[in-house]
Parts: sequence; structure tokens; C-alpha cells
Amino acid sequence: MKCALVGADGAVRHSERHPTDAGRGPDAVVETILTVADGLAAKARADGLTPTALGIVVPGVVDEARGVALWSANVGFRDVPLRELASRRLGLPTALGHDVRAGGLAEARLGAGRNAGHVLFVAIGTGIAAAHVVAGAAATGAHGAAGELGHILVRPDGPVCGCGRPGCLEAIASASAVAHRYAELAATATGTATGTGITSDDGSAARPDPGRTMVSAAEVAARAAAGEQLATRVWREAVEALADGLATGQALFDVETIVLGGGLAQAGAGLFDPLRAALRDRLTFHREPRLVPAALGDEAGCLGAALLALDQLEKR
Repeated sequence: MKCALVGADGAVRHSERHPTDAGRGPDAVVETILTVADGLAAKARADGLTPTALGIVVPGVVDEARGVALWSANVGFRDVPLRELASRRLGLPTALGHDVRAGGLAEARLGAGRNAGHVLFVAIGTGIAAAHVVAGAAATGAHGAAGELGHILVRPDGPVCGCGRPGCLEAIASASAVAHRYAELAATATGTATGTGITSDDGSAARPDPGRTMVSAAEVAARAAAGEQLATRVWREAVEALADGLATGQALFDVETIVLGGGLAQAGAGLFDPLRAALRDRLTFHREPRLVPAALGDEAGCLGAALLALDQLEKR
């Protein structure tokens, strides 16, 4: 959990990190959120500041209008009235949002998408999710599930995604998918596959563990840059799939800027140079968006939560 006291100007006055420890169950996670928020409010008062609002963002499907965390594979939320629970506990106006949408909001207002009216923020980590931000507001969708770019079908005969369908973008181009693909191909090449199963940290379906040390996506990118044939193949597959997904996103949203965040975006030019070229090849009459790395790192969601809280104050 990334937590902070943020001023009305967007400046971070104090920040903390706490383990989510989702294995304890959703009720324990909710209690930790409330306890940490209470502690932050107390810290603010001890420093002579006045807490005016609270923003909380979580993964999964979120009904922002009702303030309910509907579903999350990561932490097990099912219909948790988190906004009401937090507001009652702290006595502060509370906003509840989605972590990736909040990250996109922060990048659009404060980070790499600043001054662009239409921004698509894409977070590439264990999975892939996106936020479409227009004029400083992120679309939530009719059911709180907007932005699931990772579940665009890009390879009908591809690997099975955590959602249960084969060929989703995140089953091929997420950081975890890149690492798994490399391990599987390496195991096939050396004949060490064991058929054991593992579960990724986002709760997705088990994939075969080839009985060897898992190489991270960052290491795959580094090996591809160094010319290793297997890594180059895996990296190219991921880049091409990601370009397909982004081309679909551009066809749908016609944005000025696409901001890529998450672990995979740390590959720098090794990702952005071939991805820009592949995306350009897929566009016909659509305008090519500016493709840039995120600027706020893993603090984006936390800053976005504060922006949601401040926005709520302005509406009161």
C-alpha cells in the first residue's frame, strides 16, 4: 500500500508504505486500510496540518458512484462499501476509485500526459489495464469496469489468460507473461519442463512452471538487447501484441498521448523504439499518438487517490 499526505497543490508532504498482506483475507485488508488512513490523519494533525478529505484506490472492479469495491482477484474484495466504512471511521469526506484509473488521472494532470487533453494511460505489470482520461477526468464505464485493455483479444490461439479466455493481450504482453513465455521456451529447448503449476500474484490461473529459476521481464528485455535469440523472439512477440492492443485503443479513443507505466515500461528505448515503429505500421487514417513513459513511477496511484479526494471537495 502506497500512502501519502498530499497538499492541494499536489505536493507530497509525507509518504508511507505498508504491506497489503492479502493472504490474511479481505476483512483484514480493509481493517489495515482504515488503520493506516487513521494514522495518516493523526500524522497530519501532529504536523499542524488539517486533513480535509480521504482518497482510496483499489484494484479490480469499483463502483465509484456508490463507493463500493465490487470485486478484486488480488485482495478478495466482494461488494465492500469501502467509502462508507472509511468516512465513518475518519469522519472525512471520502472518495473511492480504481488504482489504474487513478494512476492515469495523476499522469494526465501531473505527469507525462500533462497538458494533453486526451490521454490513454496503460499500466503493464502482472496484468495490463488502462485509463482513458479526457480533460482531467477518467472514464469509469457503465459498470465500473472501463479500461480493461489487457483483455482485448489479440491472439485467438494464444495462451489462456487469467480471465479464462485464450489470447488476451495481458496473456502475451504483460511482464508476467513475458517472463513465463521465456521460461517455457527455455525449458522446451533444454528438456527441463516439469508440468508443475504456479499462480501469479494477481490471482490469475496457474501456468506451467518449467522447473527453473524464473527470469524477469526486465532480464528478458536486457537479453534481447544483447542479441540473445530466444529473448529476442519473446520480446518481439510481446511488442507486436502490445502494438495491436494500442492500435485498437487508438482506434477507439483517438488520444493525443499514450503513457506507458508499470514494470515493463522501465525497458526504455528497448521497448519504446520498436513499439513506436510497430504501432505506426498498424495505423492507417488514425493520427499517431505521442508514446511516452510514465513520469510518476509507482506513486501515481497514490497521487491519483489524492486528486480524487480533492475533486470531491470541489463538488461539495
